[in-house]
Amino acid sequence: MVAVNLQSLWMSFAVIVISEIGDKTFLIAAVMAMTNPRLVIFSAAIAALAVMTVLSALFGHFLPNVLSKEYTQFAAAALFVVFGVKMLYDGIQMSDDEGAEELAEVTKELVAHDEHAAAGDLEAASAAAKDKPTGFAAGARNIANFFFSAVWIQTFVLTFLAEWGDRSQIATIALAGAEDFWWVTIGSLAGHAICSAVAVIGGRLLASKISVRTVTIIGSVIFIICGLYSFYVNLYGLSDD
Repeated sequence: MVAVNLQSLWMSFAVIVISEIGDKTFLIAAVMAMTNPRLVIFSAAIAALAVMTVLSALFGHFLPNVLSKEYTQFAAAALFVVFGVKMLYDGIQMSDDEGAEELAEVTKELVAHDEHAAAGDLEAASAAAKDKPTGFAAGARNIANFFFSAVWIQTFVLTFLAEWGDRSQIATIALAGAEDFWWVTIGSLAGHAICSAVAVIGGRLLASKISVRTVTIIGSVIFIICGLYSFYVNLYGLSDD
């Protein structure tokens, strides 16, 4: 029977939820879901985040092969404290309407991207209409168009790029190097799934109502607590040895 590592599970889950609510990946899913099928947007967003999470966790998991486990654990703890202090500073500097401003910025970027792609989509649709399949081929094509449509690919790529280098990705690497790989991966995926679901269901309304400043400050406190707790656990474990 596999033992549940609650520390790895809850730390990764909490870090992802706090990092992603109101983040750019969250806003991309929220805005895209306004004019496109929610299932398509959710599947594309969670697919991109799942790929990024697994890659990050694998990188963190093999990091102790380069550095010792002891150094990796202390580096992860230090990274969380540094992130927490940086987030606290950013949160204090933010204005109260920071969330609305970021939402407007993401919306503007996506509208510009859609306008640029519109002409190409019309040409592709015209060409596809001339060679329309029937029967099984038509069914297979409909399924492929649903999950790998231009909107699905656009959402996947935008989400993947927005997540690259984000603090949640770096936090996943750090946690996977210091904690249990499998439970960090599961906790991170669960956090991303919940955030993506909230984003596509009512993310725009939530983003316009929540205070990104408050969420950032709360998140900074959680990061600092996780870092200090990791320091304590590592020192306590070393003293036992």
